[in-house]
Amino acid sequence: MTLQQIIARGYEQRTANKPLPPYMWKAAGRISVCRTSTLGGHVQACPEGHVERHWYNSCRHRACPVCNYTATERWLDSQKERILNCEHFHVVFTLDSALDRLWLVNVRAMTNILFQSARDTLFELLGDDKYLGAEPGVIMARHTWGQMLGLHPHVHCLVSGGGLTQSGEWRSVANGYLLPVRVVRSLFCGKFLDAIRRGVERAELTVPDGERPQQVLNLLNKLGRKKWNVCIRERYAHGNGVLTYLGRYLRGGAISNRRIISSDEEQVRFRYKDYREESESGGKKCKTMELSVNDFVRRVLLHVPEPGHKVVRSYGLYAGSRRQALDRCRELLGQEPVQEPKARTWQECVAGLGETNPGQCPVCGSRLVQREVFRPEFRGETRKFPMKEAA
Repeated sequence: MTLQQIIARGYEQRTANKPLPPYMWKAAGRISVCRTSTLGGHVQACPEGHVERHWYNSCRHRACPVCNYTATERWLDSQKERILNCEHFHVVFTLDSALDRLWLVNVRAMTNILFQSARDTLFELLGDDKYLGAEPGVIMARHTWGQMLGLHPHVHCLVSGGGLTQSGEWRSVANGYLLPVRVVRSLFCGKFLDAIRRGVERAELTVPDGERPQQVLNLLNKLGRKKWNVCIRERYAHGNGVLTYLGRYLRGGAISNRRIISSDEEQVRFRYKDYREESESGGKKCKTMELSVNDFVRRVLLHVPEPGHKVVRSYGLYAGSRRQALDRCRELLGQEPVQEPKARTWQECVAGLGETNPGQCPVCGSRLVQREVFRPEFRGETRKFPMKEAA
C-alpha cells in the first residue's frame, strides 16, 4: 500500500484523529485524489494508432509524495546554476525538544525566529575578521520531522566556504575551517532564546494551553544553560551534494513509499534509522516501527507547511537581491554570470532518470497527441476515439 492510499484512508476516518488545522486536512484531501479521475485528465494517443494512454491531473500540493519530482528537479536546476565553484559547508541548527509545545501553537512565528537566529549567527561570525571577514552565500531549508515522524524542528544550511569582502575581493575560509562549533552554538542559543523571550513578554507568541507566560520564561532560562545541538559537518568540494540533499526534502513530505513496509486497515509498519545505534556494517541501525493508521497520518500531516509560508530561504550572496555581488564572485572564481536555466518539462525530467519518454510512442517514437479531455469529478468510462477519425 502506498503513502497516498494510507493518507486517503486516514482522511476518510479523520473524525477519529486528534484535532489538526484545516489546511492540513485540506492537503490530505488533495493528496488522496492526486492523479485520479476525480481531478480530471486527458487522453493521448499515437497518431499512427499504436498506443493510447490516459493521464490524470496531479494535485500539485508541495506535500504530495506523488507529484513533487518535477518541481524539485526544476528548483535544483535553478540553484545549481547559481552555486559558486568553491567549497561549501553543511550546518544544522536544531531546537530543543522542550520547545515542541510552544512550536506547535506558533509554527509560523517560530519558523521565522529559527531562520533569523541561524542567519544572524552565521553572518555575524563570518563577517568578523577573526573568522572570515566577508559576506558568504547561504541557502537554508527548514525540516520539522525525524526518522520516526515525530516533531523535530531544525534548519539545514548550505554555507559557501568563502565570501565577498567590503573591498570587492573573494576571501576563502582558512585551512578548510568554517567556524568553531562552541561559539556558533552559544551565539545561536542566545539569539533564539532572546527572540522567544521578547515574543512571550510582548504577547506576540501564544502560550500553550495550561501554561502561564512565566512558566515559558522559566523554561527559557533553563534551556539557556543546556548544550544545544548545532552541527557543522565536513566540508564539501562543491555545494551540489548538499543541494541535492535539501531538494530531497523540499517537497513531498516526511516519508517516502520506500520506507513503508506494510499496511492494513488498522496498522502501518515502516522502517527508520536509529542514529543512536550503529549497525554491524558501520552505518546507522535500521529499525521497524508500527503505528495505527490514524496516528501515522496525523504524524505525516503534522509536517505539512502552512500555505504561502517559505520553508527554503536564501541569504547573502545567494539572495535574489544580490545578483550583482554573486556575479562578481563568479567572475573572481572563473565562472560565467548566472544564466537562468530553461524550465524542463516533466517528460524531460523523467527522461533524466533514464526512463523512456512517456510522451512518445514506444512503437514508432512519434509524439503522442491529445485526443480527449475529461473534466474533474469524472466517474464514468473514458470515451475512446477511433484513431483514424480523430486524426
